[in-house]
Amino acid sequence: MTHKQPFHDTHEELDNLNPSSNPHFSELLAARLSRRSVLTGGMSATAALMLGGLTGCGSDDDDDSPVSTPSTPIPEPELKLGFTPVAKNLNDVVTVPTGYDVAVLYALGDALNTTTPAWANDGSETAESYEFRAGDHHDGMSFFGLGNDGKWSPNTSDKGMLCLNHENITSAFLHTAAPSTVDGKRPINEALKEINCHGVSVVAITRQTSGSFAVDKTNTLNRRITPNTVMEFHGAAAGSRFLVTKYDAKAKKGRGTLNNCANGYTPWGTYLTCEENWAGYFKRPSTDNSLRTSADVASLTRYGVSSSTGANAWSTASDTDDRFTRWNATVLDAAKTADTDFRNEPNTFGWVVEIDPFNTSNAPRKRTALGRFAHEGCEIAPVKVGKPVVFYMGDDSRGEYVYKFVSAKMWDAADATAGLTAGDTYMNEGKLYVAKFNADGTGKWLELSYGVNGLLPDNAIYPFTSQAAVVVNARLAADSVGATKMDRPEWTAVHPKTGEVYLTLTNNSNRGSSYPVDAANPRNYTDEDGKKAKGNPNGHIIRWKEKDGEHSAVSFTWDVYVFAAEEDADKSKINVSNLTSGNDMSSPDGLWFDSRGILWIQTDDGAYTDITNCMMLAAVTGKVGDGGKTTIDTQDTFKGKNPTEENLRRFLVGPVQCEITGVTMTPDNKAIFVNIQHPGEDGNLTSISSNWPDVANPTVVNSNKTARPRSATIVIYRKDGKEIAV
Repeated sequence: MTHKQPFHDTHEELDNLNPSSNPHFSELLAARLSRRSVLTGGMSATAALMLGGLTGCGSDDDDDSPVSTPSTPIPEPELKLGFTPVAKNLNDVVTVPTGYDVAVLYALGDALNTTTPAWANDGSETAESYEFRAGDHHDGMSFFGLGNDGKWSPNTSDKGMLCLNHENITSAFLHTAAPSTVDGKRPINEALKEINCHGVSVVAITRQTSGSFAVDKTNTLNRRITPNTVMEFHGAAAGSRFLVTKYDAKAKKGRGTLNNCANGYTPWGTYLTCEENWAGYFKRPSTDNSLRTSADVASLTRYGVSSSTGANAWSTASDTDDRFTRWNATVLDAAKTADTDFRNEPNTFGWVVEIDPFNTSNAPRKRTALGRFAHEGCEIAPVKVGKPVVFYMGDDSRGEYVYKFVSAKMWDAADATAGLTAGDTYMNEGKLYVAKFNADGTGKWLELSYGVNGLLPDNAIYPFTSQAAVVVNARLAADSVGATKMDRPEWTAVHPKTGEVYLTLTNNSNRGSSYPVDAANPRNYTDEDGKKAKGNPNGHIIRWKEKDGEHSAVSFTWDVYVFAAEEDADKSKINVSNLTSGNDMSSPDGLWFDSRGILWIQTDDGAYTDITNCMMLAAVTGKVGDGGKTTIDTQDTFKGKNPTEENLRRFLVGPVQCEITGVTMTPDNKAIFVNIQHPGEDGNLTSISSNWPDVANPTVVNSNKTARPRSATIVIYRKDGKEIAV
């Protein structure tokens, strides 16, 4: 995700951290191998999608008569989109198709209980109150059906727990005035408010008679998880020297989760939140290098924790309160051990974090076996009894990698109700892999295990002494084994029917300069509109299918599903997917398949914002190999069949200066939840550029002029009560 606020230009600060000489696709291009068969089958309902063999354990029908099995399988009805494309626009509203309604469900500052005062639109809310209010910059999220017994009910749609990330802040609108410093220090209340506005919300919601939803403020499961919430470390790095801090010398506990971007949803009913651009929050002067080992300096530099005062300068708020001093990653005394300061605090972030929405007593667990990097998300492939559980993850920065984790334990449907205990079973032990995309259209997953592929103490890039060293330094391990550099790998999504994996490559302004064009990133051009961006300003979506349809396989084939572009761009070099006014887009980012197989694509754009605000599109995709080899401005690549407005069309356009990110649905597919992040982010209190969401609320006094913009979760539903999008 991109951030334009002064304290949060983290993508620009943290990109280009990969100095390795790993090859790009252009060094590998050759004849494409034959296609392999795709995974068939899959589950049709939300629960069945993730539970695999569990779906055969019972029936909702009380009829005891035998069920006949037809000799010929009955084909599923063809999936078709059934709405008129939304036109591009620059309006300060959320625009949805005709026949749909949209409502604001949960916005920045909204209370989670009945005792916290309502948001006041003046920044007067206390820092402590944000432990019971919606945080800022709503991002990835998932809906979990809520049974009458207070437990997970996978097929329930009328009541649920909505888990959502709060990635960042627009600090200009949080306080009574602009963010301030006094004698070089941030005021404690300002700093703490900004800290508490990060993290995760766990929110009980209930369907209304209209088809919309409302927050149930009486539910005791409602809570905020912030950067100060106690966390547990599990997996390979737990208890290792890398996680020793003043807070816990045993390296088993830490505090909080930070810069939570995309997410995941487990087949045992827990939420996965992913820590992305966490490195920029830490203070660490360049003089600190002389107090470190060369290995530690290499690690900190590779992750971007170098020569920084720290975003928001939280470490300056107090010299004694470790809620603030923890953001100073400097070695305070080289003669003392790591348990006397917070030199290792950056190592406590960059993980996938598991949260049980239905249990308030268990601390969230950081699953370190899945590796440490700028986690954009964690997508789990549909599980099958007797097969490993497989997790796909992108590292969102230019030149970074695509990873997957394969559990050591085979899936047992009995674990579908085990909560965090199932997470211990499937996420603490297994193999971490990184992707290498070959020139012939195949790919290979390279194992990142201690002692394998040269990950040893004498490694020239980093001295790997244990699996803890590998997962803490996953980027360096991936450099070492020769993984393929990609352009900001963001959200991954797995098609519930075909099993094919999709990945957004959002954009890269350095394509053609620092990064030569290659087969997977073949475009280098200048966008003549708007900001005159260069490189690959519009991005694209790549996809692959695993060998023999097995997600645990170590090889795959790939192509590009769609190249994002403006409709009037050169079709030979830029708009090579032949997008039209009803489906053109720029910078695809959020990505998610619903249970029916509709792909939802969300944008985080700066290249096309002279014409339209950011958007969300719906797609019925084809399959890997439905197109063929092509050449774009002398660069060979592999492109899927061009989509048309019949199977790819715009569903939503957001308000001014927002990002569209985060999407989930009820199991009955009749309500879709979407997050609107940082509307009006280029404005300030003296020049408000968006008044959304309160611009449309007649109860807000002078809302058209003075309402502060707020990130918010919206719910969209059809007026006729039918399923979304079809």
